Amino acid sequence: MKRKRCEMEEAAKEKKITEIGSAIEELSVLSIAKTTIVTTETETTSNIINLPLKPLLSFCKLIIQVLDKIGPTMAVLRQDINQNIQRLEEMWESDPIMYSNLVEIMRKEANEGSSKKPKSCSRATLWLTRAMDFTLALLQRLVKDMSQNMEQAVEESYNLTIKPWHGWISCAAFKVALKLVPNNNTFINVLAGKGESHQMVQDDIRSLISLLIPLELYEVHKLKST
Repeated sequence: MKRKRCEMEEAAKEKKITEIGSAIEELSVLSIAKTTIVTTETETTSNIINLPLKPLLSFCKLIIQVLDKIGPTMAVLRQDINQNIQRLEEMWESDPIMYSNLVEIMRKEANEGSSKKPKSCSRATLWLTRAMDFTLALLQRLVKDMSQNMEQAVEESYNLTIKPWHGWISCAAFKVALKLVPNNNTFINVLAGKGESHQMVQDDIRSLISLLIPLELYEVHKLKST
């Protein structure tokens, strides 16, 4: 019994080091920390959304690791994600207390009239959200049919979430790199931890999706229509 328990604990440790397992942990932390506080002043009620910046950036870094498994096809998107993470990290490092809440950072820039500037944190967050949209769309396709064509799944997810915002040069580069996407079996294998079956990976992806869907960054998505 003791030996079996040790084996289970060891298997659990191995599972945590996979990108999907780590992403589940980070999103779990973020889901707990993401709260809505209601404050009342006389007859006025306002919602203050708490969206901790650091856990979100940690999750975005894990998105990069997942995208790396797809290969060179994601090079442009990967670079964009990394640059936007760095921009937000620099803001946080300048004052960790003041800039701990992402939504408040965006509201501050909106009040200052700087949210639409190319180098703003709001724009960086907007592109990170689009990357999360792409990741969610791809994972949903995979979990629905683990045997589907990987190249088609990546292309459809890209067309739905990222392509409308990319220029023709980026779109053309993606189209060429799409031919380098690994097949479905290879991609699932590199996502799996030691001893994990495809069914276990599929279960992990479902868990990740269930955490990612409620992470509805309303304040960010509003920028998409502006």
